[in-house]
Amino acid sequence: MPNIKSAKKRMQLSRDAQARNRAVRSRIRTAIKQVRTAEDLETAEARHRTAVALLDRAARRRLFHPNKVARAKSQLQTFMNEMRASA
Repeated sequence: MPNIKSAKKRMQLSRDAQARNRAVRSRIRTAIKQVRTAEDLETAEARHRTAVALLDRAARRRLFHPNKVARAKSQLQTFMNEMRASA
């Protein structure tokens, strides 16, 4: 446990950021799952836009590595293309 006031503040800020980052990561994983489990094309496209926006925001904030975000977006786009082809 820190004794210095600035270290205590830093620890609290780190805890807050960790909780916020965990929530954002969870939201992104849920959004990706919702795209993959969508029943129809319109719902999937709307959820795809949301998921891509969340991924882009996470990459900008360095929550995920930019290459990981690019890979996830590419995989989602491939899934959407297959869904459009089968519809």
